[in-house]
Amino acid sequence: MRKGATWAGLALLLAVLAAAPLYVSPYVLGLLVGIAGYVTLATAWAMFSGPTRYVSLATVAFFGIGAYTVAVLSETLPYPLVLLVAALIGLAVALVVGLSTLRLAGVYFVIFTFGLAELVRQLVTWYEINVTGTLGRYIFLPLGPEHIYWQLLALAAFTLSLSWWVSRSRIGLALKVIGDDEVVAAHSGINLTRTKLMLFAASSVIITLVGAIQAPRWTYVEPAIVFNPTLSFLTLIMALLGGATRLWGPALGAIPLFLLFEWLAANFPNHYSILLGLLFILIVFVLPNGVLAFAEKLWGGNAGKVAAATRGTPPS
Repeated sequence: MRKGATWAGLALLLAVLAAAPLYVSPYVLGLLVGIAGYVTLATAWAMFSGPTRYVSLATVAFFGIGAYTVAVLSETLPYPLVLLVAALIGLAVALVVGLSTLRLAGVYFVIFTFGLAELVRQLVTWYEINVTGTLGRYIFLPLGPEHIYWQLLALAAFTLSLSWWVSRSRIGLALKVIGDDEVVAAHSGINLTRTKLMLFAASSVIITLVGAIQAPRWTYVEPAIVFNPTLSFLTLIMALLGGATRLWGPALGAIPLFLLFEWLAANFPNHYSILLGLLFILIVFVLPNGVLAFAEKLWGGNAGKVAAATRGTPPS
């Protein structure tokens, strides 16, 4: 009964959100597009990095690949086919990168993924300047903000559903064991490379699609726009704030932080990067496991005190 009510509530929420373009202003719709994009990015990032504890900074590499695929192919292929090609390119890159790097751990993986994003940006820049003779591309597609929003909303719902399924499947349990101790996971019979590669590829394809869907918003794209490393750090901060190991954690972190970043960028454009860095440090030190884990711990402690008081015994 309770489970059915939960699903009914989620379905109603999705319907309300889907109808938002019919009753909100263009400005609010623009905010909703950004929120839907970052919720999807943070959830996809946490789906792999949360349980495995592999901190990836390659988010912008796949995001940019998706956006540039649309910019290059939008005039020659139908839009649905362009999205399919973008997903396949993202999958191919994720498989190559995963097979090459998922044996790395800790700071080595972080450095490699950060370097990957810069490498992809430089390769695209070199190709545009030396082969095509231009640095940027225009995107002319008959897609309004409402169409982009609906696509992102559907992708966000799919990503949350996939993350929920993974957390309750054998592969989700395997990822948690890998995150706790890879040696124990290997001795337990878990195929480390295959398990990590599957989730890394799924996460990367979703991130690629976010970039592809959002590309028509800009009309004009160039490497500096779609391969901006700030996007990787924003996604990371959002997932960490809400809790990368919780289903709704990334969404809980993405919504308020996106609104805060929009306000900071509008009111403190010259100090935006400094404030972003300070916020990152604050989250790591004060809420290392996210808001949801902190709330659960706080609630659990208060519940224990109340229970002890009702029993007449001192709390532990």
